[in-house]
Amino acid sequence: MIDTAVSGVLVLDRDQTRAALPADALLAAVRTALVAISRGDASAPPRVAARSPHGLLGAMPGYVPQLGLAAKLVTVFSAVTAGGHGAHRGIVAYFDEENGRPLAVMDAETITALRTAATATAAMIALARPGARRVAVIGTGTQARAQLGLIAALGSGLDPALDSVRPVVGARDRGAAERLVAELPARSATTVEEAVRGADVVFCCTSSREPVVRRSWLGGGAHLSSVGGSDGPEFGDDTLRAASLFVEWRGAVTEPPPAGAWELQGADPADARLIGAVLDGAHPGRRSAEELTLFKSTGHAALDVAAASVAYRVARERGLGFSVDL
Repeated sequence: MIDTAVSGVLVLDRDQTRAALPADALLAAVRTALVAISRGDASAPPRVAARSPHGLLGAMPGYVPQLGLAAKLVTVFSAVTAGGHGAHRGIVAYFDEENGRPLAVMDAETITALRTAATATAAMIALARPGARRVAVIGTGTQARAQLGLIAALGSGLDPALDSVRPVVGARDRGAAERLVAELPARSATTVEEAVRGADVVFCCTSSREPVVRRSWLGGGAHLSSVGGSDGPEFGDDTLRAASLFVEWRGAVTEPPPAGAWELQGADPADARLIGAVLDGAHPGRRSAEELTLFKSTGHAALDVAAASVAYRVARERGLGFSVDL
C-alpha cells in the first residue's frame, strides 16, 4: 500500500526516476496494466496532440485499478538535444486516486523509455517460442538503450527467459551501434539485415519513417516487437500479412496516428489480439513453433500509470527526490 499521507509533491529528476524503476517491479506493474486494458478495467482516452512546425506535444491521462491515476505531457521532436536527451521529453504527474491530490512529478522521457521496453519485453516473454535466445535490437537511440538495459537487468537471474542472453544491435549507422554496445552487454552487427537474420526475437526501436525490417529477413517462428515508428512504419505490409498481430489496445488499429500505429492503418481490427489477454490466459498467444508473431506498441496511458506507481512507491521507500508545496 502506498502511503499518500506525506505532505508535498515529490519531484524526481531523470536519474532519480530511473533509480526508482527496478526492472522486476516495473515489468510486474506493466503486466498488470496490460491485463487491465484487455479486461476493459483501465480508463484512458486516446492520446491527443498539439503540433508545432518542429514536433508535437501529447497528453495521456489514465487510471488503472491497483496502480492509480496519472497523466503524461510529452513532446516528440526529431532533434536530439544537448545533455543526452532523446526525442521524447516531458513530465508525468501521479495523483491520489481517492482525493485527486498531486503526489509526484517525474521525468517523462525515462518513464516512456522504460515502460515501453518493459511492455515489449512482456510481449516477447509471452509470445516468443520456447528456447528463444538469439535477440536482435534495432536502433541506437534512447529506446534501444532502454531495451538493452532491461534485457541485461532481467537476464541477471530475474527472468529465466532472458538468462544469459547477449543481444546483437543492428543499425543503419554502424558506428553508433558499436559505440552503444561498448557500454552494454551486447555486440554489434554490420547491418540491420545481419542482426535480424537468424534472430529468434527482434526488438525494433527506431525513429524511422520507412520500414527497417523486411519480411524476408525474419525466420520461421521469430517474434518481432516493434515499439518505434512515431513518424512512419518500422515494418511493411508483407510482414503484417504474414504475422499473428498483438497490440496493447484496439485503438492501435482503429485510431489514426499519433494514437494509432502507422503500420496498422487499414488493417482489420479483428486480426489484432490484445497482449493483455495472452498474459491473462484468455488467449493462447503463439499457436505453433513456426508462427511469426508481431507485437506493435503504440504506447498507452495505462503503462505510464504503471511506471509512475512503481516510481512513486520506490522513491518514497528509498528517500529519493525532494518535496515541494503546490
